[in-house]
Amino acid sequence: MATVSSDPAPAKKSRNSRKALKEKNEIVESSPLLSPVSGKGKETKSFEKDLMEMQAMLEKMKIEKEKTEDLLKEKDEILKKKEEELETKDVEQEKLKMELKKLQKIKEFKPNMNFVLSQSLAKTEEDKKGKKKKKDCVETKRPSTPYILWCKDNWNEVKKQNPEADFKETSNILGAKWRTLSAEEKKPYEEKYQVDKEVYLQVVTKEKREREAMKLLDEEQKQKTAMELLDQYLHFVQEAEQDNKKKAKKIKDPLKPKYPMSAYLIYANERRAALKGENKSVIEVAKITGEEWKNLSEEQKAPYDQMAKKNKEIYLQEMEGYKKTKEEETMSQKKEEEELMKLHKQEALQLLKKKEKTENIIKKTKETTKNKKKNENVDPNKPKKPTSSYFLFCKDARKSVLEEHPGINNSTVTAHISLKWKELGEEEKQVYNSKAAELMEAYKKEVEEYNKTKTSS
Repeated sequence: MATVSSDPAPAKKSRNSRKALKEKNEIVESSPLLSPVSGKGKETKSFEKDLMEMQAMLEKMKIEKEKTEDLLKEKDEILKKKEEELETKDVEQEKLKMELKKLQKIKEFKPNMNFVLSQSLAKTEEDKKGKKKKKDCVETKRPSTPYILWCKDNWNEVKKQNPEADFKETSNILGAKWRTLSAEEKKPYEEKYQVDKEVYLQVVTKEKREREAMKLLDEEQKQKTAMELLDQYLHFVQEAEQDNKKKAKKIKDPLKPKYPMSAYLIYANERRAALKGENKSVIEVAKITGEEWKNLSEEQKAPYDQMAKKNKEIYLQEMEGYKKTKEEETMSQKKEEEELMKLHKQEALQLLKKKEKTENIIKKTKETTKNKKKNENVDPNKPKKPTSSYFLFCKDARKSVLEEHPGINNSTVTAHISLKWKELGEEEKQVYNSKAAELMEAYKKEVEEYNKTKTSS
């Protein structure tokens, strides 16, 4: 009985277990956790896309950051430049203010003097403006020559004889008659001319001396007024500098050694710390230390006196060294200034030499260009024109004029020669005229030969 009852029970269990397994498999297949492999691939693709987008965004951010840094650098540079400009403007404004103050002080300068040169300056201005008027109305006229004096006497007679003749024709007739006159007939007119000439020269020399004297007087007055103005201005500048020194504080040299403390001050410094600990004021401390110092004996004061003496000795030694260094600095500054002056002088001389060289080169180039033009147009074989009778006389008379009037300009020499030529008689002039005629005949022959050779060539 026991065996039969045990067989059917396990068969029932096996059926039930199969059903349960089927249900479990269905549940597993339907569950989202155990989905197929395709879901995992989709997730990885979306992650890669996100990474790519993030990298692109980072690159953009880097580029924007670089751009912003560059802009900030540019703005910093602009700000620095503006700050420098403002600093320079401030310095320039300070300089301008100083110059304005100086100018205002100069405006305050009022010279106390009477200008004597006002009349002379007005005269010079009038002279410059009215040069033409002075030329027209000359007081001292030159004396007329003997020929003109004779013409004045005989003009009416010649006009009566030749009423239809013009001015030119009458002058030609008078010239022909003057040539026919003898020396005795010309003598009274020449004597009158000499008298008039002496009077004219005396007047001219007197006027010239007066002008020179007036010029000297004007120059002396100008120098006096200038010196007075200079003295007054220097006095004014000195007063202004003194006022500025009074206003401005003295700038102490940091390298200069300090003056040592006295024995009383050394004692006061020692006692001050102890008295301040008792909560006493500065005035009370000074009073207490002063009374204590008075009550101290000479033995008690001795160490403080020794300290003061030592400090003074050290101070004197330091002052000697300081003075030596100052003297050396001043000497070096003077040497530097002298060297700078020498350099400036050398530069100035070099510039002057360059200027002179350039001027000489310009002159030479101009002369060479002129000569080239002349040489191009003119034939070197062509005979030159001979000198006139007046120039022949100039060659002979120049030596005598220079001997009579040494140290005269060329213009005055030519003036003297022209006067002498006018004073010469016809017989004396005839010598130079004949020489000039001979030279002219020779020149004409040379020109004829030159023209023949030119035509043949």
